Amino acid sequence: MRWALVKVALAVTTMVVVAFAVPLGLVVKELARDRAYSNAERQAATIGPVLAITTDRGQLERAVASAETGSGGRIGVHVPPGGKNDSPAEIGSRRAPQADVAAAAKLGRASISPVPGGTSLLQPTAVASGIAVVEVFVPDEALTRGVATSWLLLAGVGLALVIGSVAVADRLGTRMVRPAERLAGAAHDLGKGKLGVRVPEDGPTELRAAASAFNSMADQVVQLLANERELAADLSHRLRTPLTVLRLNTASLGDTPAAEQTRSAVEQLEREVDQIIRTAREQKAQTRQAAAAAGCDAAEVIRERMSFWSALAEDEGRTVRIAGADHPVRVPVARPDLAAALDAMLGNVFRHTPEGTAFAVDVHNAEEAVIVLVSDAGPGIDDPDAALRRGWSGGGGRGNHPAEAGGGSTGLGLDIVRRLAESTGGDVRIGRSVYGGTEVRVWLALDGGGAPRGGRRGHRLSRSLCARGRRALRIGT
Repeated sequence: MRWALVKVALAVTTMVVVAFAVPLGLVVKELARDRAYSNAERQAATIGPVLAITTDRGQLERAVASAETGSGGRIGVHVPPGGKNDSPAEIGSRRAPQADVAAAAKLGRASISPVPGGTSLLQPTAVASGIAVVEVFVPDEALTRGVATSWLLLAGVGLALVIGSVAVADRLGTRMVRPAERLAGAAHDLGKGKLGVRVPEDGPTELRAAASAFNSMADQVVQLLANERELAADLSHRLRTPLTVLRLNTASLGDTPAAEQTRSAVEQLEREVDQIIRTAREQKAQTRQAAAAAGCDAAEVIRERMSFWSALAEDEGRTVRIAGADHPVRVPVARPDLAAALDAMLGNVFRHTPEGTAFAVDVHNAEEAVIVLVSDAGPGIDDPDAALRRGWSGGGGRGNHPAEAGGGSTGLGLDIVRRLAESTGGDVRIGRSVYGGTEVRVWLALDGGGAPRGGRRGHRLSRSLCARGRRALRIGT
């Protein structure tokens, strides 16, 4: 595909360059020719006023010598005879044949006569004795002066256009091919059993849709394998009870050969069941690890959980806002873990703020991390550090966050959120929201680099999210 795009761009640009460069080259050549003859006409025109005044040979020679190219032997004047016994006067350099000079005088208009080394411009001028002809020699180099340079410049511009178009086509081809290559590589890896492989959803719209479909398919494969291994483990556990009964019954069979064979078969069956249970447990753990490594779509999880909590919010008269969850946002955590963390944060809002308190969930996809914010318009938290400690107990009932003075406990809610963020290299921060209440900010690092602590990027991101919240707040009021 990449080479095909390059060939198409090369062919199209070459045709465009040829279509424009060839006519332009011919126009440049014609302009140089016109410029040379215009200069010759201008030089001939300087002799015309002198001929109109006098045909004296001495004055005409001085006029020719003072002309721009007269000293170079390029100008000649053909003066007709003044009487029957006079002969024509030839002043300056003569190159054109006498027949061409006579034809120009007869026609009474300028003409061009080919001569060795160039051409001669013949310009008729009326004098007292008849028609004089001013001849200006135009050498071949004057007709093509500057043409070669202009053609080289046009060729350079055309070549630059071709190279530029090929480079742009190559970059566009790379942009299209790389997502396709990643998708193909991920499909091969999934076929080899690497269940944690996923594809970044970038590139053209069609390839983004294909990557999203592949990720959904991979999630379904992981879920189906997990269900299958769960079923195998469950069936193995169910076999333990009848096996135990068989083993007890074989003890009453005595010491006959048949009894020994039965006891040996029961023991072998027990070993096989134990092996199946161990294998199912190992594969279940691997499947869980693959699901966590593959991550999930945070935007989809947020929409799903907000759909669940919105019914309760409507009953309590709470205003709900969701931002940034309208496009896929991949995070390196398992879907159930992210859902549990969101439920913990949203549950705190409902438990510890009065009915009618507005809240919002924002998600922002940065380069190094995905930031999830849950903010409300409640009374806020006095001691954010204490709120993140597992099992912390403080005061407050409904209408106060758990970290405020008074009774109550955070339980495991925010501790679950903190451990989820730290498993990716991120962290959790509690602060004041744009609504005036609590803001729980969860940094989920994408590359294990951790959340930016006090950096310029983190500060700019905070200001951006705060501005988004203020705009939404103004719209809501």
